Amino acid sequence: MSEAKKTTNRKEIEEWAKKHGGVPSIIKGTENDGKGEGVLRIHFPKKSDSNESFEEISWDEFFKEFEHNKLALLHDPNGNFN
Repeated sequence: MSEAKKTTNRKEIEEWAKKHGGVPSIIKGTENDGKGEGVLRIHFPKKSDSNESFEEISWDEFFKEFEHNKLALLHDPNGNFN
């Protein structure tokens, strides 16, 4: 089992996601009447059975909401998924 890494670094998050086939997304139906982007996710379309539940957004939109909500990404730097 590998150790998880926590980061808020935009470049590191985007590079990690792209390396593993992830795209910035929101879960459809979780938007707050235009007052927020919705529940953020890095979605992995090739590893998902529920692609229709996600809406891809730009990295700028993702990080705007990510930073507004003071979030951090917790990930396995080796790209292992459970």
